[in-house]
Amino acid sequence: MNDLNKKSVEDIDVAGKRVLVRCDFNVPFDGEGSISDPKRIDEALKTIRYLTGRGARVILCSHLGRPKGEFNPKFSLAPVAEYLSKALGQKVKMAKDVVGESAKSIAASLKDGEVELLENVRFEKGEEKNDPAFAKELASLAEIYVNDAFGTAHRAHASTAIITGFMDKANCVAGFLMEKELQYLGKAVAKPVKPFVAIIGGAKVSGKLEVLISLMEKVDTILIGGGMAYTFLKAQGHSIGASLCEDDLLETAKDTLKKATEKGVKFLLPVDNLIADAFSNDANTEICGNDIKDGWMALDIGPKTIELYAAEIAKAKTVVWNGPMGCFEMPKFAAGTTGVCKAVADSDSVSIIGGGDSVAAVNQSGLAGKMSHISTGGGASLEFLEGKELPGVACLADA
Repeated sequence: MNDLNKKSVEDIDVAGKRVLVRCDFNVPFDGEGSISDPKRIDEALKTIRYLTGRGARVILCSHLGRPKGEFNPKFSLAPVAEYLSKALGQKVKMAKDVVGESAKSIAASLKDGEVELLENVRFEKGEEKNDPAFAKELASLAEIYVNDAFGTAHRAHASTAIITGFMDKANCVAGFLMEKELQYLGKAVAKPVKPFVAIIGGAKVSGKLEVLISLMEKVDTILIGGGMAYTFLKAQGHSIGASLCEDDLLETAKDTLKKATEKGVKFLLPVDNLIADAFSNDANTEICGNDIKDGWMALDIGPKTIELYAAEIAKAKTVVWNGPMGCFEMPKFAAGTTGVCKAVADSDSVSIIGGGDSVAAVNQSGLAGKMSHISTGGGASLEFLEGKELPGVACLADA
């Protein structure tokens, strides 16, 4: 079981101290090089404002994209510094490097309440290689370490986990965003209010197998959608046409269905499907049951399935949702995901949305404000729900 009882930024005195905050500023950019969705930066503001308001000397660090250990202006955090300067009402001092002369001299000259942003930590080869020498240099910039990057907490990189080995562990704490993620996901894993419904979608069974097995110990009902549903339906003997299927996992799918029955978990698969004669928004479509004709593929759950799933969601007190119900990026195949989204929004449940595509779908539906918690970490939330220990959490001081 995950250990959630970690020290928070509120548990330590930060006044006059240099505080290194690992954020997740891995934001998308448009064609003009402007930030197209600043949500991840906005999520970090609470922790940053708390620190500056208490006289800390704040040093921010983050990765952006995959520059592969080399400087690449395309992945510079300079636009993030600009955005932060406006949001915080003070100039954020942008370093030209991560642990070089620029980063060190700015850090040394910071006054109480001032903010520095280091360049992209992935410009350093040592970041993803978990290089202790790089982690030690990064640690030397500050006296306190705050991890507020839940989205990278499942990776044992230099700035997310290794760094704490070169600092006083008592001064390695969680930021507000990290704390919020751990509270919601931790409660769902450890003490869910029942009935507990898990909605699992996405393309492949292989990517979700461990979370399915883990959730079976805790949930009352599992609702399956997306491409992964057709591996299960084929395992039950249905013909699935040209639908997505992992043939090497058919036996595993049978075992999973058997385990659910043994544990008394209601494991629901689509009862009807929206099928198409091509993978295109302009394709011809039909609604059919669970036997799909040759050459046609299922690209969304059908109306009866939406109704069936909505009825289960309406009874839930806790809902965890990871993965869309169909190819929601194409308007013609978005009804299943939107229908489930509406059912979750309307339910009287603690709703936790985890995973990039699920978050994108919820935002697309305009119902994000009705969800209890939208996780900032797809991979991290999935591994957390699988019961795995997250390196970026395990390395923090216990409360």
